[in-house]
Amino acid sequence: MKKALLAMLVALMLLPVAVFANGTAEGGSAAATVNYPKGNMDFVAPAGAGGGWDLTIRTVANVLADTKLVTVPMPVRNAPGAGGAVHLGTLQTKKNDDRTITVYSPPLIFFNLNGTSPYGFRNTTPLARLIADYAAFVVKADSPYKTINDVMDALKKDPKSVKIGGTSAAGSMDHVQFLIVAAAAGVKNLDKIDYIAFDSDGATQVLGGHIDLFSTSLADVMGLVDSGDLKALAQTSDHRIGTGAQAEIPTCKEMGIDVTFQNWRGLFGAPNMPEYAQTYWRETLAKMVQTPEWKEVLKKYGWDNVYLDAPDFNKFLVETEASYKQILTEIGMI
Repeated sequence: MKKALLAMLVALMLLPVAVFANGTAEGGSAAATVNYPKGNMDFVAPAGAGGGWDLTIRTVANVLADTKLVTVPMPVRNAPGAGGAVHLGTLQTKKNDDRTITVYSPPLIFFNLNGTSPYGFRNTTPLARLIADYAAFVVKADSPYKTINDVMDALKKDPKSVKIGGTSAAGSMDHVQFLIVAAAAGVKNLDKIDYIAFDSDGATQVLGGHIDLFSTSLADVMGLVDSGDLKALAQTSDHRIGTGAQAEIPTCKEMGIDVTFQNWRGLFGAPNMPEYAQTYWRETLAKMVQTPEWKEVLKKYGWDNVYLDAPDFNKFLVETEASYKQILTEIGMI
């Protein structure tokens, strides 16, 4: 009897198990049992309230809670600064952290390439690419610019004639996406175009006449487009998006400017996020994107589903970095 009990105890001691909050068990390292997740998560939008990152991560948190895929609290906080570079720097102090989940998009690559930050996607733990939004170029309803071509014609005559604004830093997404379109439209002297960066609320700046055109993401301004306060001159998908007023916004290609730009967004953990946490979030996000609730928000905001699990997302980031480097070189940002 004693020998049998001893053998059983030895077997149990040699069986590493990670127990997750959703009740499943998974083989792991020789570490002790891990109860994960527990306590509050730390969901971070590395920009001000109301922008695309803020909307994306709050939507993810809401869907995960509504579907009960995650039952621990997921409060969202904003950590603005330098177009997301400040939060990325802070994230470097949280190596091995299993609580922080943050959202990023092309600026994560741009501000490393343009020298704004020494850090980039390699200094995070990519978890999943989720959605694609697209750039939109909006003006006041009573703006003298009625089409995107009116803006480009003005810039061809005088690159200082149109003030462009965005909520990303100079040399990052809102700036670069406009320059890519301007370059495709035949505008020269791109480095002379005035660009003003705001931490948040760029729509108020264009409504107040402080800038002539707001370069942003389509989902961020659809409320003001629907209300008639703003007019969207063009968007950068290769197809019309959504329904109603959103579906009426022409693509740049339709306006004779042969270019597209995709604003992908994905979720990232802290550097060296523990394997058990990576596994949990990869599996949970894979389930989330299949839910009716997630499909409904995609439709609501005009987002395209471009989900990639971590291995493919990492490969995508490497390939995209090379593509962005070429673009930034061509438009004189590197």
